[in-house]
Formats: sequence, C-alpha cells, structure tokens
Amino acid sequence: MVKASAPGKCILFGEHAVVYGQPALACSIDQRMIIEIESEKTFNAWRVDGRTLDAKKHPHIEYIRTRLSPHDGQPMRIRIRGTIPKASGLGSSAALSVALCGALQHIRDEPIDPLQASVLSHLAEAEAQGGRASPMDTATSSLGGFVVLSDAIEESLDYIETRTMDVNGETRQWHLHTFDAQIPEGVALVVGNTGVRGSTSAMVDQVARLIEKSPKRKVELETIGAIARRGIQSLQEGDMEAVGRAMTENHIVLRSLGVSSPELERLIRAAAPSSLGVKMTGAGGGGCMIALTRNPEQTVGAIEMEGGRAFISEFKAEGLKIEHAN
Repeated sequence: MVKASAPGKCILFGEHAVVYGQPALACSIDQRMIIEIESEKTFNAWRVDGRTLDAKKHPHIEYIRTRLSPHDGQPMRIRIRGTIPKASGLGSSAALSVALCGALQHIRDEPIDPLQASVLSHLAEAEAQGGRASPMDTATSSLGGFVVLSDAIEESLDYIETRTMDVNGETRQWHLHTFDAQIPEGVALVVGNTGVRGSTSAMVDQVARLIEKSPKRKVELETIGAIARRGIQSLQEGDMEAVGRAMTENHIVLRSLGVSSPELERLIRAAAPSSLGVKMTGAGGGGCMIALTRNPEQTVGAIEMEGGRAFISEFKAEGLKIEHAN
C-alpha cells in the first residue's frame, strides 16, 4: 500500500486580474488530500472508496490512471481522504490529482516527480473542466510554497517553467515562478469558509461583462497587479505589516468589482480587528476568505462567532510527498 498526500492552496494576490495578464500569487496550506492505493485483488476493475471507478464521477482519476497505470496492468484500489473542504476554492481536486500522480509514480518504481505531477494534474483538470484550467492550483500543490503565475517572465522571481495549452482553439501560455519568502515566527494564515459554494466561471464572466460595458474599469485590474507585485516584494523582505496592507487593498478592489458576497464580508469584518490583513481568496461569490494574523486563535474564534468555519495554516506547506509505502 502506498499513501501519498498533497496540499491545498489559497490565493494571496491577483485573482481575476490574472485573467487579464496580471500576476497572481498562491501559497500552499497545511490542509491536504491523501490518496491510499494498493492492488485490487477481488475485482477485475479499478475501485474508488469501495465502488467501481466511474469515469464520469472521477474524470481526474480516470485521466491520470490511463497515463500512469502500473506496468503489470493490475487494477488498483483507491481510498480518498483529506482535510481540504470541497468546492471552497482551496484546490481540493488539484491536490487529489497531484497525490494520485505521486502514488502511481511510486508504484511504477519511478522517482517522485512533482513537475510531472503538476503537468498531468493540470491536463486532468482541463479535461474535467472542458479545456478551461489554470496551472496555478496543481503547480502550488505539487511544488508547495509560493507559486506566481504570470503572462510574462518576472525577472525578480525564480522561473520554474512555461506551460502551454490549447483552449477553445486558442493557445494559452502561462509562466510559473517561485521565490524565497522571509516569514517571521508567529505569523500564520487563518482560512475562513463561508460554506457558500461560489461559481468560478460565473464570477469570471461577471467581471468580463463589467469590463466590456466599462473598459475604463480595467484600470482596477491593473491596480490589483501592482498590489500583487508589492505584496510579493514585501514577502521577500519579511515585512508582514506591508503584506497585510496589500491583502486588504486587494480585497477592496475585488469588492469594487462585485465579486465578494455578504457572507464573505461578514467573516472579513469579524477577522479584521485581530489581523494584519484580510481578503477573499479565489473567484468569490462565496467560498473562503483569508486573514494574515499574529493572533490565529483569536481570529478563528471571531470567524466562527459569525458562523464561518475556520482553520489555521502555516506558510510554505510541503508539496507532494509519499507518506507511507510497503
């Protein structure tokens, strides 16, 4: 039996603006998806959580297992566990795909290759989403730490690779980067979940309609890009007060674009007094918010008093790893 895990992610800066060529920054979080996999000796079929694999229900698993099947062709039994809330914008499906890639790499007696896991998981996400998928979630889950996605190569960052994909007849290109952040002792992220499922495609379409109706508002997306670059620099310097200010500024612009929600605003107001900075994370319309804080327990309590579910995460959670193998 092989047990592999991969972390979720949250977006610190740049959601929505990244669609228009601005940089976005994600970081891995402590919450993880775990895959346990072993040979299926009873049934002549792949099984997931005690049932025959349904390709329509688990398109990510179907895509990956056809490309990383064991050399002997033996069907496998998969068990899925994890602490990343589903449909919350924290990358649970990406982490599941990445963990599965790592487990199958190990079963095939191949070295664990986070970049291969990132690429295959990105392709699996695109297949499941009809061709529309950014590599940010899968890269952050595979590699861990901080990942910056940009339409340009950012000279001040450490370049990882360029990813290209055909999307609806057009070629999309993304440049992936990372960097070393100086995180002082005692600073943590608190993630607050509204429990409301937001639609990424609906929020992206809403912003697109807003820009089409009022092209001048594209300056707000450029503002988010400038805030993201300032936030990244502050992380490199270890200036967490400046990081927090940038997070809050980023949220104010996102709210002006109409992608926040009453539920998000309620949790953000609750977390703000005990935090260095607060913002929604992801596409919005529901989902999660994040707070940068030196008082994580107090911030968790404030969020939960307002009906949210909250958890604490340190920065730089490890990426793909094998937890156990025998």
